[in-house]
Amino acid sequence: MVDLSQYLPILLFLGIALVLSSAFVFLPMIAARFTGAHRPNPEKLSEYECGFPAFEDPRSQFDVRFYLVAILFIVFDLEAAFIYPWAVSVFSLGWTAWISMMVFIAELALGLVYAWKKGALDWE
Repeated sequence: MVDLSQYLPILLFLGIALVLSSAFVFLPMIAARFTGAHRPNPEKLSEYECGFPAFEDPRSQFDVRFYLVAILFIVFDLEAAFIYPWAVSVFSLGWTAWISMMVFIAELALGLVYAWKKGALDWE
C-alpha cells in the first residue's frame, strides 16, 4: 500500500501557491473598487504611451526584418545556452565533444554569414 502522507508537503506547497496567486489577482481588484480606480472615463481611456493618438492602425504589420533579427537573437542566445555547459565539462568529455561543438559553432557562423549576406542585419 502506498503511503500518501509523503505527498502532504507538495499539497501544502500547492495550496499556499494557489492562495498567494489568488491574492495577487483579486486583492488589487478589491482595492480598486474601494478607491474608485475602477471607474473608466475618457481621460483614463486615452492614449498614454506618447501623449497623442496613434498615427495608424495599431494592428499594422511589422517589417519582416524585425522577425529576422528576433530569430537571429534567439539562435545566438541558444548558442550561449549550449556553449556554457559544454565549456564547463569539455575537459572530461574528450575530443569527440570538442569536435562536435566546433561543428556546431561552424554551422552557426555559416548561418550568420548567410543572414549577413541576405541583409537581415541591415536596418534602414
